[in-house]
This record gives sequence, C-alpha cells and structure tokens, in this order.
Amino acid sequence: MDLNDLKKTWEKLASARELDEDQIREMLEKRTKSLIERIDRNIKIGFVVLFVLILIFILDDFLFSPLLMKGISENLAMPGWILFLSVFGNTLIVATFIYFVIKYYRVKRGCDTTCNLKETLIKIIDTLKIYQRLFYLALILISVVMSIAFITGMYQGTLAGFENQNVQFSEIEIDKLVLVVLIGLAILAVTVGGIFIFLRWGFRRLYGNYIHQLKLTLKELEEIDE
Repeated sequence: MDLNDLKKTWEKLASARELDEDQIREMLEKRTKSLIERIDRNIKIGFVVLFVLILIFILDDFLFSPLLMKGISENLAMPGWILFLSVFGNTLIVATFIYFVIKYYRVKRGCDTTCNLKETLIKIIDTLKIYQRLFYLALILISVVMSIAFITGMYQGTLAGFENQNVQFSEIEIDKLVLVVLIGLAILAVTVGGIFIFLRWGFRRLYGNYIHQLKLTLKELEEIDE
C-alpha cells in the first residue's frame, strides 16, 4: 500500500475528518509495530526450524552417512576433512542466525528509547539485509560442502562396490560408468538443489518479505517528510 492508497483508505474510514501528517504517521507507526511483532514471532519459529535442520545434518554426518558407508564396505569411512567442512558449515549457519538475533534485538531495544520511526525502520532494514547476505553466503557454503561430500562418497562407494565384485576400474564399460555418473549427478541436483530452494524459501517466508514491506513503509514516511 503506497501513500495514495493509505489516504484513500483513511478517507473511506473517516470521510468527515481531514487526513493530516500526524494521523498518517500514527498509522505508519502502527503498521511498523505490527511488522516488528511478526518478525519477533518468526525469530522464535526460526529457532525451532534451525534446531531441527542442524539436528538432521548432525545425524547425517555422524550416523546415517557412516552407516551407509559401512553397508557398502567395512573399509569405507567419511574423510575427516569432509566432516570438518560439514561441521564448519553448520556452525556458520547457527552463527549467522545468532548474530542476527543479537543485533536485531539490540537495535530494537535501543530504538524503543532513543530512535524515531524513521531511524527505527532504517536500522531494522539494514539489520535484516545484513542477515540476508550472511544467510545466503552460509547457504551457498552448505550447498558446496554437501556437493563435495556427495561426490566423494559416490566415488568411494562406487570403487568399493566394484572391488567387492572383483571388478577392476579399467574393466568397467564406458556406457555403464557414464550412466552411474549421470544418475549420481541427478540425485545430487535434486537433493542439494531441493535443500537450497527450501531454505531460501523459508528465509523469505520468515524475514525476506518483511524487508520489502518495511521499505515501503519507510518510503511512505519519507514522502510525508518531503
């Protein structure tokens, strides 16, 4: 809703009253408060979602993947450097969220006492934009780590499978090898791509849409001040 729409709405609700800047500002303050309350709620939801995701990633790193590798061959084990990258990626996701929460509530608490509406909007928008960049950076890193881990595991698992069947790598037919690679890449694209899209969609639902709405509110406020 832009400033003109806001005026039209006010005129419909109170046609007998003249809309002045103070009244518009009061409506914008109420809208901002409502948006901040929704962000507060979504931060709590974000804590739960993040906890569940990190728990799944940890179980995959330390339980599911090792069991899968042992099922293929007793000599297979996840390389330590892949495990390190995975733990680092998970830690980065958690760290970016904690950084955002601390910075957001610090800005909010400070603006409750000293900031006007415009300053509050600018600082909260900046905080959300910083978190958005950090989150996408961490998400890209997670996707890269998952891709490397998957390719490494597929490579080691395929070799172990051939060794169990007493088949040398040089004896493998090219068309079968290409088929295995294509199937592996398809699974990789669906798995990693699906997780990336899901997490990006989740971020937009929880926080991204509010960046746009807060910007619109800030724009309307600036129109009043002109």
